[in-house]
Amino acid sequence: MSTAAALTPSRRPHRVVQWATGAVGRSVIKGVLDRDDMELAGVWVHTPAKAGADAGVLAGRDPVGVTATGDVRDILDLDADCVLYAPSPAQDRVAELDLICSLLSSGKNIVSLSGFVYPQAHGPHYANELEQACKRGGVSIHGSGISGGFMADVMPLTLTRLSRQITHVYSRQVFDFAPHPSWQMVHHMLGFGKDEEAYRRALRPTRTAMRAVFSESLHLIAAGLGVDLDEVDVDVEHRLARTDLAPAAGPIPRGTVAAARWTFSGLAAGRPVITIEIVHKADAARMSDEWGRPGYSLRVDGRPSLTLATDEQWVSDEISAAASHALNSVPVVCAAEPGIRTCLDLPMIGGRMRI
Repeated sequence: MSTAAALTPSRRPHRVVQWATGAVGRSVIKGVLDRDDMELAGVWVHTPAKAGADAGVLAGRDPVGVTATGDVRDILDLDADCVLYAPSPAQDRVAELDLICSLLSSGKNIVSLSGFVYPQAHGPHYANELEQACKRGGVSIHGSGISGGFMADVMPLTLTRLSRQITHVYSRQVFDFAPHPSWQMVHHMLGFGKDEEAYRRALRPTRTAMRAVFSESLHLIAAGLGVDLDEVDVDVEHRLARTDLAPAAGPIPRGTVAAARWTFSGLAAGRPVITIEIVHKADAARMSDEWGRPGYSLRVDGRPSLTLATDEQWVSDEISAAASHALNSVPVVCAAEPGIRTCLDLPMIGGRMRI
């Protein structure tokens, strides 16, 4: 199937459901409302206070007549083509498997912004459960996004087209969370603003969640390069704020955790062959340049060796970029054969030009 075939206007717009309304979810809703090839069919919300609210209002728009629900059954019963799945990353991928399989079995494709770029990384049983659910519903599941889902995996694989005899692939993303509005993301998930003892106590579930997301990216790159990884190694370091910081998500006092570097290494033949570094900074402009400035770096060691580097201006709005990638994936995923569909299986996904 060609990209053009997937993007050929269908008899009706794709009816999509937005799952969760954090910063990315709200951006997705706006994107759906702005497209003529999509229709917002429903919205699921985690917070009880949002249940019953109009989806347009939740996204900062005028009412659109779609009421948000916190009841999974309401979503399962909807006539919809695709669920854009964007909750906070799950600490336990297996724990959410029943939900994902229920959505797939109900006949809804899934484009996820929270993992699923390479579900096979979690073992054959996990992948088989997803494949069987896709078969029952006649649908597909695809992982999208901007960190995992593009920069950590799709972009490195794209660059490897220019090299041969590759020995190592390395990527680093440095994120500045100063403008990020989500308290849940910055303070709860990343653990910024906690003292060291509290941060270390919360690190184990965070490590599990981060490993689940980025081990998929490592295995996706490995599969694209024809390599089987023996294991995935995870290391994390943190740094404390040297002064009081005031990012958009809320204050981070001096002496609390304000930066972390995660290193994920895919090992084969006794050595790292793929390395992903993810650096989070609460307010990069007011912190040291240790671990690099905000932006993206990629290196492919091979013949020839390749290097790509950007600063923080490489994308003007990362939240909007993640939402756009997911939205642009919907027509291609809905047109795909049922099953797990990674970037290795689908035609190239592109955006839409406005004239």
